[in-house]
Amino acid sequence: MTIETLSTVRSHGGTQGVYKHASTTTGTDMTFAVFVPDHEPGAKLPVLWYLSGLTCTHANVMEKGEYRAACAEHGVIFIAPDTSPRGEGVPDDPEDAWDFGLGAGFYVDATAEPWAQHYRMRSYVEDELPSLILREFASADMTRQGITGHSMGGHGALTVALRTPDRFTSVSAFSPIVAPSQCLWGEKALGNYLGDDREEWQAYDACALLDQGLRVPDLLVDQGDADNFLSEQLKTHLLAEACERAGQKADIRMQPGYDHSYFFISTFMAEHVGWHAERLKV
Repeated sequence: MTIETLSTVRSHGGTQGVYKHASTTTGTDMTFAVFVPDHEPGAKLPVLWYLSGLTCTHANVMEKGEYRAACAEHGVIFIAPDTSPRGEGVPDDPEDAWDFGLGAGFYVDATAEPWAQHYRMRSYVEDELPSLILREFASADMTRQGITGHSMGGHGALTVALRTPDRFTSVSAFSPIVAPSQCLWGEKALGNYLGDDREEWQAYDACALLDQGLRVPDLLVDQGDADNFLSEQLKTHLLAEACERAGQKADIRMQPGYDHSYFFISTFMAEHVGWHAERLKV
């Protein structure tokens, strides 16, 4: 497996790259972005993963997330994969809806047809892409990893981290979907990708995973109280209640006046990068 460099550009004392490779997990080409701060030869830098939300690609956070200055300051590599497989032959929502299909992989391994062949973002994010980063980016210290994400990507960050607690030292999220089993976005995605057995959905529901006894070392969540998806889709209070039941260490912050957009994310991104960097120090 080799990677193709699509672009590199200097920014904030580092290099922002975009890369493509043929994924054996999804059976498609996959594109991802990596920012590497300048560093001494042979130095190893901690890694922060960012999982994007519905309709997004790697490009949304790369262009609007405003993470590079903070990553350069703290010496953190920032990795942003795509949200779903793409390309000829990859099935999409038959009604062309924006909340399912292309751009809406929900970080699951689909088991129902016609999605099972390509929609395997769980394995891609948990296994294939980390192995590729380890091999291709010598400065990436894969013993020091954090993860964050937005909305659907916040759901992905929470569930990936809960399922693999030994991998991540720090976990954060912006406006995450915390209980997809209890919201329309999640019910549509999990029902189609996994089928009607709701027991199969539990592996992709952060609140359910907490209730099952899974934990992460530390958790930071920022949610805007003016987010128009808050009450019906995101349901942040359910995560707060699940963390309290579980005794999970968490700082869940409601930010007054902020919505669901990248104006919100970019406002708090540097703080999240610094929060992760503090926990990823040797």
